[in-house]
Amino acid sequence: MHRRVATRAAACIMAAALTFSMAGQVAPVSAADTTVAATGVTGILAEAVSNASTSQTTAGASQTIAGAVASATEDAASTQAESADATGSDVQETAPSTDAAVAAASAVTEAADAVGETAEGVETETATGGVAAQIAAAVAEVSEEAEAAAEAEEAEEADAAEETEEAEETEESGTDYSKMGVATVSDTMNVRKKASTDSKIVGYLYSDSVFTVVDQKDGWYKIKSGNVEGWVSADYVSVGDEEAINDAGTQIATVNTETLRVRSSASEDADVVTLVAEGDELTVKRVKKNGWVKVKTSEGTGFVSGDYVSLSYDYETGETVEEVEQRIAEEEAAAAAEAEAAAAASSSSSSSSSSSSSSSSSSSSSSSSSSSSSSSGKTYSAASGKSGSAVAAYAAQFVGNPYQWGGTSLTNGCDCSGFVMSVYAAFGVSLPHSSSSMRSVGTSVSKSDIQPGDIVCYNHHVGIYVGGGSIISALGESYGICYSSYTYKSIITIRRIFN
Repeated sequence: MHRRVATRAAACIMAAALTFSMAGQVAPVSAADTTVAATGVTGILAEAVSNASTSQTTAGASQTIAGAVASATEDAASTQAESADATGSDVQETAPSTDAAVAAASAVTEAADAVGETAEGVETETATGGVAAQIAAAVAEVSEEAEAAAEAEEAEEADAAEETEEAEETEESGTDYSKMGVATVSDTMNVRKKASTDSKIVGYLYSDSVFTVVDQKDGWYKIKSGNVEGWVSADYVSVGDEEAINDAGTQIATVNTETLRVRSSASEDADVVTLVAEGDELTVKRVKKNGWVKVKTSEGTGFVSGDYVSLSYDYETGETVEEVEQRIAEEEAAAAAEAEAAAAASSSSSSSSSSSSSSSSSSSSSSSSSSSSSSSGKTYSAASGKSGSAVAAYAAQFVGNPYQWGGTSLTNGCDCSGFVMSVYAAFGVSLPHSSSSMRSVGTSVSKSDIQPGDIVCYNHHVGIYVGGGSIISALGESYGICYSSYTYKSIITIRRIFN
């Protein structure tokens, strides 16, 4: 009985406290302000209970409390009126506050009446102290809930402030993006000698290729990207868009000290997350104004001191017609050498394997039920596991299948990024169909730490490392999906999906 009454009284007191607070200010009040006001009302009740200590019934205490509250309400109304006179407020402006004071008196009087209900059946019991204690406990409980709400509100505001602070702390790059642009095509676009579709093609830009603007006229831009210089249609590029340009590239932090600590926050006192070696390339998430750099590592996100890394942007650039021809020739030559070596190895082991061919063929029909087959009749095992070695083993099945520009079929034809994308898709990993975009997937690893399944990124090419110094990639129309040395050309970055 007492608990129920005390809870009702507490609710009324909280309402009164809020109304008292509104009597002094028209603007809305916070949960913390309400808690302070509730404490004040609790004090009024406690004082009234103390003065009523000689009363022999709760009903008597109730009357004493009601009197104290009424007196406090009159004082509040008087103070409000004096404040209004001092500030020159007219009647219309002060009326809401006066009404609030009256409402407060009514609410707290109801609380006192609730206390009076306990008098029933306990007229001879001196219960004032017990009821007052229950009221105080109930008020404290409601106050704690109000404080918890205030803390939650402050936490949300702190999170929003942190996001704003991070944005403000990001260091400006100082780059003039108004003279930079990026190709918005999905595959390849032509770079011409003159600003005309009838002009000679002198090179190519690829998806997300970044360039510098040299000149512009009649819906064309004269650009320079890598070694190619010429004109491109403005319909297929975006110029001056800082976000698009940075999204097209990857900011890299190269470690320039023997061993560098990666910390949990931007402070020398923060915990060490991991260690990285000299020459390691880390993907940059953000450069802070205090000199620290937020980076992505194989152990997760952390911070390194900007004093010990060199920052750069890795952009996809265009190629001249001559560079494309030379690159294709080199790739085909490398593929031919690898194919010749593989054929020699296969020939040397053919005699030892022929003796077991009959037994293996007899068991092939039973195993085919767990494999898939292509239109050519070749069977493939399904992807299983979540490791780099599992990826490498799965990718090796498709060696010898055709190359197809823009394709994504591991059996009927794919290009280099389509090959990597489709292999990893079999393991539930979504990757972009772009060799340049793959430079920022997963985590960066060094050449010394390369493992099977790692994605090796080059300029305009990408493959999957399978161990033994080799990659598998969709190299070109002449060789299809094949093995080649992973150092056959300069490596831009190595990315790991499964740690």
